[in-house]
Amino acid sequence: MRLSSKVLLCLLLLVKLWYTGTTADEDIQPPPKGSCANWMGGIPGHPGHNGVPGRDGKDGRDGPKGEKGEPGDPGLKGDNGNDGAEGVHGLPGISGMKGEKGDAAFIYRSAFSVGLTGRTPYSNVPIKFTKIFYNEQNHYDETTGKFRCIIPGMYYFGYHLTVYLADVKVSLYKKDKAVLFTYDQFQRNNVDQASGSVLLHLEAGEEVWLQVYGEKENNGVYADNINDSTFMGFLLYPDMDPH
Repeated sequence: MRLSSKVLLCLLLLVKLWYTGTTADEDIQPPPKGSCANWMGGIPGHPGHNGVPGRDGKDGRDGPKGEKGEPGDPGLKGDNGNDGAEGVHGLPGISGMKGEKGDAAFIYRSAFSVGLTGRTPYSNVPIKFTKIFYNEQNHYDETTGKFRCIIPGMYYFGYHLTVYLADVKVSLYKKDKAVLFTYDQFQRNNVDQASGSVLLHLEAGEEVWLQVYGEKENNGVYADNINDSTFMGFLLYPDMDPH
């Protein structure tokens, strides 16, 4: 028993000494550099070499779209380009649809064509042509034998007269003045023709007609079922309104 107690006492003493020594060592701080006369600093080392560059990393994801920048200043005008070669002509296109009918332009009309139904009974008076071929505008008056101008302008007048049994002297009158004369001498046992034509400018209201002039022996104007004597006229073009 005594031996065991001694051994246990020795062990407890050793443990205490060890615990006390450890705590004392931890509290001891190393002396600062230079505080000891025998302290010597080491030589600084050389800088190390640069390391080898690393490999490029992977591309990152696209960032968000930035805001629209301000427009730049206009650039200088470029030089004119050279004329290019003419291209190949294309095929004709399809015809378009027919357009709507437009308003008809106003057309000036004035015309007549008349004939005799027998011999003229009197001289020095208008010949009354009562056989009407055309007189749609009624500008010719068969009761007087005169054409009356309604539309001012340039007119054409003509006549073709059958001559039989006597000589013929006729004149075309405008506004009580003879402007054209025709004479045909009758040949016995024959039928002849006398004709004439003229261009006249007429003002509104002026009249044009035919009449035999001279004595009765000069009144050989004739017409029957197979021989006509005719008088006609029409507007070539109207006077244009200056306004």
